[in-house]
Amino acid sequence: MKSVKPGETTCLCRGDSLWSWSKKIRRHLVDSAHRRFGSEAPWVRRHAARCPHCQRRLASLTKVDLALSVIKSQPHRLDLLTRANTAAIRMLSHQLRQTEAADRLQEAKPEPPFTDRYAGHHNAILNVAACLAILLLTKAGIFASLDRARTRGEAAMKHYYADRAGEDLAGEVFKS
Repeated sequence: MKSVKPGETTCLCRGDSLWSWSKKIRRHLVDSAHRRFGSEAPWVRRHAARCPHCQRRLASLTKVDLALSVIKSQPHRLDLLTRANTAAIRMLSHQLRQTEAADRLQEAKPEPPFTDRYAGHHNAILNVAACLAILLLTKAGIFASLDRARTRGEAAMKHYYADRAGEDLAGEVFKS
């Protein structure tokens, strides 16, 4: 337990922790509401077992959830947004169909994800990145340092063999 100094407050919502506490509280409230009032709550299940109207409504919600999971799991054509908007506009009254907002909705085009837009250029982007990395490493002197380390390592190994096996054998193994 943290001791509180004079002039300090025990409020959990101070400084940088405000966002994290707020996020935790919101998540806890949503979870709590879902447990108490969601379709899995015991009192909802008891009621739905006896009420035909709620049974039909829960069955239709299950169908919607199933349809949404199928849509999310399968790739869709890019004209899905246009087709959905057209179907939504057909459901509007005649007066609402003639508005500027309905026209904008009809003409809306989906924006493909960043990865899909540049999927054809994947190899070119990787090649450019590799070239830039090599250029930066060369500028930083990494390759020169590696060459010096290799030369020093060879010299150390030659010295080791010269001490252990003799100078003539070390000279034969490490011809320079």
